[in-house]
Amino acid sequence: MDSVKAEANDVHNTDITRVIESKDADSPTGQTTFCIGCGACAFVDPAFRIIKNSDGCLQAEQVSDTDLRAASQVCPFASRYDENRIAETLFAGVDGIKHDENLGYFLDTYVGYVKQDGYRERGSSGGFISWLAATMLKQGLIDAVIHVKDGDSPENMYGYQISHTPEEVTQGAKSKYYPITMSEVLKYVSDNAGRYLFIGIPCFIKSVRLIARQNPVIKERIPYCIGLVCGHLKSDFFAKSEAWESGIPPQSLERVDFRYKLQGRPASDYAIKVDGRGPESPHSVIKRTADLSTTDWGLGYFKYNACDFCDDVLAETADVTFGDAWLPKYAGDGLGTNVIVVRNPEIATILDEHADEIQLFDSSPAEIYQSQAGGFRHRRQGLSYRIETKRARGEWVPTKRRFTGIQAPSERRKEVYAMRTRLKNESFQAYHEAEAAGDFSKFVAHMKPLVRRYRRISVPLLTRIKRSIGHLLPAGVKTNLKRLLRIKRA
Repeated sequence: MDSVKAEANDVHNTDITRVIESKDADSPTGQTTFCIGCGACAFVDPAFRIIKNSDGCLQAEQVSDTDLRAASQVCPFASRYDENRIAETLFAGVDGIKHDENLGYFLDTYVGYVKQDGYRERGSSGGFISWLAATMLKQGLIDAVIHVKDGDSPENMYGYQISHTPEEVTQGAKSKYYPITMSEVLKYVSDNAGRYLFIGIPCFIKSVRLIARQNPVIKERIPYCIGLVCGHLKSDFFAKSEAWESGIPPQSLERVDFRYKLQGRPASDYAIKVDGRGPESPHSVIKRTADLSTTDWGLGYFKYNACDFCDDVLAETADVTFGDAWLPKYAGDGLGTNVIVVRNPEIATILDEHADEIQLFDSSPAEIYQSQAGGFRHRRQGLSYRIETKRARGEWVPTKRRFTGIQAPSERRKEVYAMRTRLKNESFQAYHEAEAAGDFSKFVAHMKPLVRRYRRISVPLLTRIKRSIGHLLPAGVKTNLKRLLRIKRA
C-alpha cells in the first residue's frame, strides 16, 4: 500500500466508535472491550473524556458529536497505521539497523543493570529506565521526563507527571501496575515548550507516535520514547485486591508498592508493600506475592480487555525498550536485571559513553524472546485464536498485524486461551461480589474452581503427577532425585 492510500485509509477510519462502545459478549459485567484509556482521543478532540468505569478501568467516553477522524487516527486500537509502519518511518534508515519479527527493528540487544547511585536498588529490575532518563537530563538532551509517579489520592494512586531534575526522576522508579492516562500531561507538553522524554507501555508509545504524525508540536517536543516490556495493564481492582488480601481493606488503602525487593531472594520472588490508614495511625504491610491469590500474571486477573488484542510485547516503536530478564541465569539475582533492545543510535552512544556506570552483557534476539516467551505466545498465537473466535461470532476486532511462523494452536492450547479469557472476565465479577459482601474470601471462593480447571488444562498430566510426587518427598530425597535425573538426561 503506498503512502497516499495509507493516509486515505486512516482519514476514513472511524473505528474508534467500535473501540469505545463494543462490549465483550463473554464478560459478566459487559466491560468495554478495546479501549485502553490512554487519553490520546481526549487530547486531540474535546468531544472525548477519560472516565473510570465500574470495573476500575480508565476508558474514553464521547460526550458530544464529532467527525471522529482525528481521534481515530491516534487511537492505538482504531488506527490502521500499525507498529510496523510506525517503526519503519522511525528506524528503517538507521545505519546498521536490523529487523526481527519479535523484536522489531534493533541495533543492539543486551542484558544488564546499573552499578551507580542505587538506581538498581530503587528500581523494579536493573534500574536502567531511571538511570537513562536522569543521564539524558544531565546531558541536556531533554528538558523533562514524562513518566508515572505517585498520584494525589488513594483513588488516583499513580498517574503521569513531569519531572525536570534527576532527583525528581528517581521518585518515579519501579513498576506501577495501575490504570493511567496521558491526556492531561500531553496538554501540558503542548502548552509548554521544551524537549521531553516519554516513558510508557507499548500502546501508549504507539499513541504518542500516532499523535506526532498529525501534530508537529508534539513531534518536536517528544523526540524520545523509552518503552516498557508489557504483560498487560491492570484495573485498579488489582491494587485493591492485593491490599485487601494482605489485611488492608480498600477503604483504608493509601498506596501499593507493587515491586518490593526481598533481600537474598531471587528476582522473581518479590513482595508488595501496602500502606494503609487505620483509626489511629498509618501502617504498612509487606507480603510476598507468592502468598497472594491474585498475583499470578498468567491468570490475567483484572486485565484490560484491550490487552488481549495487542501484539506488541517489546514496545517496537520506542527508541529503546527495557524489561525484566526472566531468564534462569539472571533470575536468581534478587537485585534484578534488565533485558534491553536499543533502536536509536543516540541511545547506543549514551550506553557506550557511560560504560563505567553500567554492566552490560551482549544478548541475542533469541534470548530476548525467551525472556518473554509466554507473553509472545499469548500475544501472537493466542491473539490469532481470539480474533478467529470473535470473527466467527460476527464481532468486530481491531486490525492487527500478520506474523509468519505462527503455528495454529492445538485443541488443548485453544482451551487454555479460552480459559484465560474467562478468568479475566470472571475476576471482575468475583471482585464485585466480594465488595458487596465486604469479604475478600468471596473472591477467592468464586475464582478457586476456575483456577483449578485452568491448571488441569494448562499443565500436562505427567507434569502434575511429577509435582504431586515431589511434594510428598523429603527435601533431601527430592534434591538427590533431581541430580539423578539430570545425570540421566546428560
